[in-house]
Amino acid sequence: MEALKQIANIAGHSGLFRILKPSRNGVIVESLDDKKAKTMMGPTARVSVLNDISIYVDTPEQSVPLATVLLAINDKYGKTVTADPKGSNNELADFMASVVPDYDRERVRPTDIKKLIVWYGILSQYAPELFEKTADEVSEPESTETGTAETETEEKA
Repeated sequence: MEALKQIANIAGHSGLFRILKPSRNGVIVESLDDKKAKTMMGPTARVSVLNDISIYVDTPEQSVPLATVLLAINDKYGKTVTADPKGSNNELADFMASVVPDYDRERVRPTDIKKLIVWYGILSQYAPELFEKTADEVSEPESTETGTAETETEEKA
């Protein structure tokens, strides 16, 4: 999901932002919402590019890229994620287990799962092209045969 290099979360600001132009004095971002507000974030802003974020798992790899998790949510739920980010910790854990069965239950906190659900909602609404492009970008070694087959079926339909 190459396009996640252009999407960021900024500490202290709600929502997600598209990175428009990095500069020496910070970065110009545009909010991923109906307003499309452009803002200059200074060099002290804590900007986390989604492409650099991973989810802890109980496997030898120890983490799974956020892009893989977002694709798994898209494959399983499409645009209708049934999980409520304000749900109970058990509901959040059940949702996460349905998407990443081997996620690390000790290191992935309920707040992380809430963020994941909110981010997925924003991305599917305001940047649906991320999920369309990724179907072509998924490489065979990283995807399961089932996931690849489902993706190909959706593309043909």
